[in-house]
Amino acid sequence: MDVEQELEWKAAQSTAISVQLVPAAKRHLKFLATVDRNRWLYQSPGLERAIYRYNACWLPLLAKHLESPFFEGPLVVPFDCEWIWHCHRLNPVRYKSDCEEFYGRILDNENIVSSLEVTSGSETEKVWKMLYSAEPFQMDSSSALQDNAYAKKGDEKCTKYDLICAVQRQSPFCYQVSRAHMNDNRYLEGAVARYKGFLHLIKRNAEKSVKSFSVPTYDIDLIWHTHQLHPASYCKDLLEIMGKVLNHDDTDSDRTKGEKLDVGFSATTKTFEEMYGSRYSRAGAMYRGSTPSPVRTMPYPISTTKKVAAASENQKIDIPKIKDLEVMLEFVNVRNLPEEQKGSLLVSFSKTQPDAIFNAKRSLTIFSESGVKQVATFHCEPTGHLIFELMSCFPPSLPLPKSSKSLGVASVSLEDFLSPDSSLIFEKWLELVPNTNTMESKPIGLRVAISVTVPNPLPYVLHIVNSQPFSKASCSFPVLTIIFAKSRTHVFDAAGDLVMSLQMRSSKKLMGNKKFKRKQVIGTTAAGETRTLAKFVDSEWSMVNSPWFLQLPSSNDDDGHILQLSGPHIVRLFPGSRLDYESKCCEKHKCGREIERHLVTAVEFSADDPYGRAVALLDLKSGIVKVKEEWFLLPCLILALILGKEGYHSPASGGKTAKEKGLPNEEVARK
Repeated sequence: MDVEQELEWKAAQSTAISVQLVPAAKRHLKFLATVDRNRWLYQSPGLERAIYRYNACWLPLLAKHLESPFFEGPLVVPFDCEWIWHCHRLNPVRYKSDCEEFYGRILDNENIVSSLEVTSGSETEKVWKMLYSAEPFQMDSSSALQDNAYAKKGDEKCTKYDLICAVQRQSPFCYQVSRAHMNDNRYLEGAVARYKGFLHLIKRNAEKSVKSFSVPTYDIDLIWHTHQLHPASYCKDLLEIMGKVLNHDDTDSDRTKGEKLDVGFSATTKTFEEMYGSRYSRAGAMYRGSTPSPVRTMPYPISTTKKVAAASENQKIDIPKIKDLEVMLEFVNVRNLPEEQKGSLLVSFSKTQPDAIFNAKRSLTIFSESGVKQVATFHCEPTGHLIFELMSCFPPSLPLPKSSKSLGVASVSLEDFLSPDSSLIFEKWLELVPNTNTMESKPIGLRVAISVTVPNPLPYVLHIVNSQPFSKASCSFPVLTIIFAKSRTHVFDAAGDLVMSLQMRSSKKLMGNKKFKRKQVIGTTAAGETRTLAKFVDSEWSMVNSPWFLQLPSSNDDDGHILQLSGPHIVRLFPGSRLDYESKCCEKHKCGREIERHLVTAVEFSADDPYGRAVALLDLKSGIVKVKEEWFLLPCLILALILGKEGYHSPASGGKTAKEKGLPNEEVARK
């Protein structure tokens, strides 16, 4: 930052906000995640009933309590009403005007507690039952999805604001902010600072009579939403900051180049970077793509809470966990460049020690020299150094041409970002160390902008190969190659270390006049211990010393799964890449299902995740298998072997035999 930019940033950070935004943002994220696990609130009839209860019950109760409290202590808001209240408050101007029209004041959230934060709303529930005897205090999905389960009184005060559309606009927001780093204190503190910068930018534009559509990044938007959820504080703060209540326009979602959202974001980026001298885009804060399609439109009927059974020694696989962080990198400027070296400049970047995630050498131009903003986003392990090498190239081209000259090298330690006092954002001038003995009067400087997320565990990635040798050097990225053959199949971790070997054995047993085929999956550990992992007995596959067993879909199942693994949890296998693994290249047409017959997604269903949570992806063609959690490692390996041996093909493709339908063959009886 130059002096003027530093003064602007200090002015922005002096912005007074009367809400403790970091803890409030954490509560906000917890609430959004819970709503996303109760998707009956996204659509009718559950949504319509929640809106009715919000207008007819919650707002009148809140108004009466604020006027003359029914009891000491906080009022507890029912979960469904809180969701509608949430979406209404995210249009702060309309919420303010509606409250003032119907109740003569802003209905604030002070001394209001979410039902997620208390075990019981007994005092509130007593008042609720006294006022609304026909309406339950808490509404669950089963009652919400019943049509005509309630009778509208007809005299409730209802806003003309379209709350159904408001919910539809807000429901995808959870996906954009649901990654683990968003809940980190350092990341959120940076987001609060950037939010203050965002507000100050809008204020400065207004002072200069500059008309603009300011578009936040998702870390800023999370904090902006959090601030708006405290309506009295938000109105007071914004009146003091810029003399008016700043509205939140979420009606534009078209990200097409040249449209309002795209133009607004480009203009906001330019103004922010010119005003503060720091980058606007941030690692982990950018658009993730459209929300993945659900695997079910109705919740899976599980009434018990999720209990993860501890794996027995027979089921455990010892695999090291790898952590990664997201890195956003930009080269902003160069200085002290010798006159004879001016031309086409590139900066190549790599790691001192390539890791299992990132081992490439890539290149970007320098913004001040090319006039083109180029930003690299990549993932890597949080170890070692990033190396930057300034290259003078003739003629200009990417990747690096043969006629290129190195002008110097600099580096940044990734481990510095892990310290507790790191802001996760780095923008500095680095002095380049020349690769020759030639000494310049002034060292060449390169301005480097880096932002990172906090490290998070990666899914386990296993390599399963036939008896061919496995080379660690061939593993540039953590991918898996599976060759299903009659010989042993070896399992390696991402580092190339042997985990175990698998083999499917078949035998026939004569019972009376009939022959029955029996099968076993045998595992041999790296230490040479052999054990039976799964058996095909009595017409079904079951796992030895484990409660897991395989089931085929019943005639009542219509969600498209091909197999179900039942046991401590319910895990269903769906064709294609689904949920978190959904292919973004097909997000417009969702056409990937037909071309992804070799992919299978394992989805866990529980009381906590009734609509399903992806826990693994199996690629039966190229062999890539990723497993999110330790408890599913061994079951997933066994499933991969069985599916590979027995054959799998998308059920959508038709076929009469079990094998053609992508299921284990005829020896697996239908339950």
